[in-house]
Amino acid sequence: MRVVGLMSGTSYDAVDAAAADLVLDGDTLSLTPLGMVGAPYEDELRAALAAALPPAHTTMAEVCRLDTGIGQAFAHIAVRADRELCSGRAELIASHGQTLYHWTQDGRVRGTLQLGAPAWIAEATGLPVVADFRPRDITAGGQGAPLVALIDLMLLRGRPGRPAALNIGGIANLTALPATGAPVAFDTGPGNALLDAAVRELTADRLAYDEDGALAAAGRVHEPLLRRLLAEPYYRLPAPKTTGKELFHPGHLRAALDVCGPVPPLDVLATLTRLTARTVADALRPLDPTEVIASGGGTRNPTLMRALREELPPHAALSTSDALGLPAGAKEAYAFAVLGFLTLHGLPGNAPECTGAEGPRVLGSLTPGRGPLWLPPVPAGPPTRLTVTGRG
Repeated sequence: MRVVGLMSGTSYDAVDAAAADLVLDGDTLSLTPLGMVGAPYEDELRAALAAALPPAHTTMAEVCRLDTGIGQAFAHIAVRADRELCSGRAELIASHGQTLYHWTQDGRVRGTLQLGAPAWIAEATGLPVVADFRPRDITAGGQGAPLVALIDLMLLRGRPGRPAALNIGGIANLTALPATGAPVAFDTGPGNALLDAAVRELTADRLAYDEDGALAAAGRVHEPLLRRLLAEPYYRLPAPKTTGKELFHPGHLRAALDVCGPVPPLDVLATLTRLTARTVADALRPLDPTEVIASGGGTRNPTLMRALREELPPHAALSTSDALGLPAGAKEAYAFAVLGFLTLHGLPGNAPECTGAEGPRVLGSLTPGRGPLWLPPVPAGPPTRLTVTGRG
């Protein structure tokens, strides 16, 4: 089955679409990458999204406009992906949408909101759309994240040693297979979220991110600021746990700077880069991984990757998901293509041992395309392994 996965992460800068040919054979799901296309949000839409994100205040009218605008942006890239990657033969679209709010309270997730009305995608492509993946895990007592943990576990099983997968988006998350005990997955803290916000603020929106980590590389880590940022209680909460820009927003950094006094701009960026590397390594250290397979936009930042190598134990080999056949920048979009495939086949898409849910759940809601809605037979059981054949 040809499935297009759509993703826009917590960096909210663009929509990525990855197309995959998926074949289920017994307990093994084979994924052939067909490629990826992406497009940045239009400036007006991105500015409206940024203005609505917590801790800013917004209105229901603006939420409605965003839901439509994001849905149309996702629809546009879905049409492109079907045409350019699938020769117009895609059979299903799986859309993560754009997270606007992830409601955590007293260590529990109470709700989550992803915008991007799937009806726009179904109308534009004529294909059925699976969307709204996270709420079902939450209603079962889970964190609703990281949902990619199921795909990570399927990829990691059978690898030697104690493998771990790491995604560095706006928020960083990991999945690990320890030597003993159950798998573990959780958000470690900020990936690019604080760093990107600082770049925009320090350059008056002239730059959106630290390209190639060049600005951070020119600065020095400010130890008092780093210690203040590391004092955030979230880092010491037990797993399962999840977080987002509701916590790690520009005000979080400003509060730390207010205590530490003036810090040179380049030193702020160097410190935030080290913060991401340190908190990821601190989260991984008790799991004692023998390899860490990274993905996400942070892998394109050589300064961050160098800091991560310095922070990880020497025996933990660091690589990217490209080595497994999944491009690091598209892995999450491919993951949601897999989750959409599972939902259409009536199979669970969460890893309850990682999210904290009471059990496996079929995720998402299904919006029909133009034709009659056809559901394939439910397989005998869910896949436990994911193999990647070929390269996108």
